[in-house]
Amino acid sequence: MLKKSQTYFLFALVMSIGIYSCSVQKLIPESEVLYTGADLKTVSDTNIRNIKKVNEELSLILRPKPNTKFLGMRLGLYYHYKAQKENPGFINKWMNKKFGEEPVYLSDVDPLRVETLMRNRLDNRGFFYSKVTSEIDSTSKYASIDYTASLARPYLLEKFKLDSDSLPIYDDIKTTLSNTEIKEGNRFDLELMKFERERIDEQLKRKGYYNFNSDFLIFEADTNQYDNKRFDLFLRLKKDTPKKAIVPYVIDSITVFPKYSIESDTIRPKATSVNGINFVQDDEFFKPERLEPYILFEKGQKYNPETARLTSNRLSSIGSYKYVNIRFTERDSITADSISRLSADIYLSPLTKRSIRTELQAVTKSNGFTGPGIAVTYSNRNLFRGGETLSITGSFAYETQISGGDNRGLSSIAGGLSTRLTIPRLVPFSPSRFKYAVPKTNIGLGAEILNRSQLYTLTSFNTSFGYTWNANRFVYHELNPISISYVNLFDTTEEFEEILDENPALRNSFEQQFIAGLNYTFTYNELVDENKDLPIFLSTSFDIAGNALNLLSGGQEEIFGLEYAQYVKADIDFRYYFKFGREQALVTRLYAGIGVPYGNSNTLPFVKQFFAGGPYSVRAFRIRSLGPGRFTSENDGTTSFFDQSGNLRLEGNLEYRFPIFSYLKGALFADAGNVWLTYDPEVSEDESEEGIAFNERLRTEGKFGKDWAKELGIGVGFGLRVDIQSFVIRLDLASPLQTPFLPEGQRTRIPFFDGGSNNLVLNFAIGYPF
Repeated sequence: MLKKSQTYFLFALVMSIGIYSCSVQKLIPESEVLYTGADLKTVSDTNIRNIKKVNEELSLILRPKPNTKFLGMRLGLYYHYKAQKENPGFINKWMNKKFGEEPVYLSDVDPLRVETLMRNRLDNRGFFYSKVTSEIDSTSKYASIDYTASLARPYLLEKFKLDSDSLPIYDDIKTTLSNTEIKEGNRFDLELMKFERERIDEQLKRKGYYNFNSDFLIFEADTNQYDNKRFDLFLRLKKDTPKKAIVPYVIDSITVFPKYSIESDTIRPKATSVNGINFVQDDEFFKPERLEPYILFEKGQKYNPETARLTSNRLSSIGSYKYVNIRFTERDSITADSISRLSADIYLSPLTKRSIRTELQAVTKSNGFTGPGIAVTYSNRNLFRGGETLSITGSFAYETQISGGDNRGLSSIAGGLSTRLTIPRLVPFSPSRFKYAVPKTNIGLGAEILNRSQLYTLTSFNTSFGYTWNANRFVYHELNPISISYVNLFDTTEEFEEILDENPALRNSFEQQFIAGLNYTFTYNELVDENKDLPIFLSTSFDIAGNALNLLSGGQEEIFGLEYAQYVKADIDFRYYFKFGREQALVTRLYAGIGVPYGNSNTLPFVKQFFAGGPYSVRAFRIRSLGPGRFTSENDGTTSFFDQSGNLRLEGNLEYRFPIFSYLKGALFADAGNVWLTYDPEVSEDESEEGIAFNERLRTEGKFGKDWAKELGIGVGFGLRVDIQSFVIRLDLASPLQTPFLPEGQRTRIPFFDGGSNNLVLNFAIGYPF
């Protein structure tokens, strides 16, 4: 009798064969031949540098693109043909609307035009007088085209010179050429010349040349001096360049309108001046001395569009304005000192001062709890007329655990109230002119109550004080020098008390109610640059608690009658993305984290411990069902949700992502990881026999050792994702390859076949796993 997983596999195989049997060949009209694509071959008599880049550029010219294929099938084309039938049916019509593709026939291809475009591209890259030919490879229903590009010997640069002239702008152009990419020995490259003109234009504008334009520059090539395919290159200004384009501009006045609207455009109240900047507002909407530090340019400075752009970003990031518009206006004609002047006007349109936002939520968490929720947020912007934003949020949620082994069916009711004050500057430090973005001071205070059925009620209070800032486009910092939380566990059930009695370390983790310390997070994220083919993501955090309380208490275990936790914790998350093709990526991830209790603590607080398994971890294992080490609670019927944690976590992931149709994406993945203990659980003198036995199991099965690789949970799987403008609904089906809690010698299995009812794990989640 077939196992359940084998039945699924055979069903999927039969369906795949059925779809594949629906070939498009019999649907192609008699008078047409389907175009299947083109191949390109480049040949040359000489050794050409960067030939790979030349091939890539020529490949981009191959048009049109053939119909897309998935696993050898042209499903988009198939459903298009089916929808053209007299009675296509609802499914075929719907599939065509969502995924259908118009057919691309050989008659749609113009090989002669493609040949011409390739020759033009080769001319632009210095391969003058190259030849391009094409040949059609055809059957009765399918055809492809083979292109051959015979590259001529390229023209190489002998000398690059800037024309000399007495105009001061030539000195500034000469300075910018110290960083030029045009070097002697380079191939003739028209695109590089265009890029160089744009680069020089950008640099000149940063030096104050407000009216300059890249079109005022011209390159001239001279091949008459050589007979061996060498050329000289000259750069100069065009003769008809207007005079106002070759002089720098200085900012003569700066006026800011902190509460601008179209209706008030004609009203000019009295201005207030701070450090040479005029602030015009009918009443004091924003304090001028608070707004002035966000403006990076000053009176008397040369015009610089980069400074203006950064100023606009800073003003927008305050959080009080919906529109920021900076206008520069020429004040007068060119003066005797060959400098002209600009006035800078900054128009700031405020957001609505007060707002209420209601969110209906559908939440799925890493611990398997899923359910509806509601959150209501009140915001008051520019609270103290310095850009401060006060947010007060009340929330309520009901959740039930739909996965998690023995804990399935648990429910919880949670409610909370939190407030957050965001100040767009560093408090209590003096105003700082961070160029890239505005640093922010965050003050938070909150309370929450959680009632988990059959187990306990938990109240928690937290407060924090810290800073966030972007050092540049990729680097983000978060520092909280004050982070305090207090947790009170009460109304525990007999079932939960039995769990605590059997697991002394768990009881200790809940008894440490007071956590006060410092935490810091550093993030480097190249994913913000969509043009990067090999972006990386790195995030690392550091968390230390209890030292200040230990000093205040004089080394006592309690302060204010509360037992406090002492520990240090750190982790690192590194990801490497290899992007290729159309929306395809191979993503690798390595994660490592460790927390060490010391002093007043012999275990980490429960909320600070590491867990493994689930939709954002090793997906072939249910939430929090891995570890520590080869330990498992499934055999003795205890509650794995609480037992299976550790103070060390290691994890690695590999995922190949690819498009299927439109918003539907696919993935193939492999995960490996686990959690361990690095210390021996302590046993008190009055510990029960059950507690002693439990700790002994943790000591022998859960401690990190030289055989840690044999204790990794390893799984593979595939997934489907609906990705609509970065909102992702994810389904991942995974199966274990190595199960660490099985006896040694029986841990390895064949995914999707071995393991009985536990060989398939379906994960539903929001967002990508990493």
